Amino acid sequence: MAKVYVLLYSARTENEGIHTVQRDDRTKVLMFEFEDDATRYALLLEAQDFPSPSIESLDSEEVEEFCRKADYDYELIKAGMLAIPPETNVNSDWKNEKIPKKNDLPETTYDMSSDELDRIRRQLEGLI
Repeated sequence: MAKVYVLLYSARTENEGIHTVQRDDRTKVLMFEFEDDATRYALLLEAQDFPSPSIESLDSEEVEEFCRKADYDYELIKAGMLAIPPETNVNSDWKNEKIPKKNDLPETTYDMSSDELDRIRRQLEGLI
């Protein structure tokens, strides 16, 4: 079993949720091959005023099984891939497997100016 890193909110509580992204009409869980990449992504989320997630190491099979049950997609972010959070983010409860219906998922849109994107890029470059 391969270990991956995911972003969790309210980790180890009854309200625990895994970070997901909405792409087209699908919800996707991001799995990071390296903890540093997950940390960079979490910093980008924080720069968008998103709640601060914790980075947790899990077996990839456990995450993939959750995605199958929830009818979510998943993506492995490998070394060298720079994942940038999309404008729309969703958060779902995964440990309790109370899978919300798509229409029940909250959507938050972030409008970012080019100056703000440049600032985030500089932040990321400083981490490398």
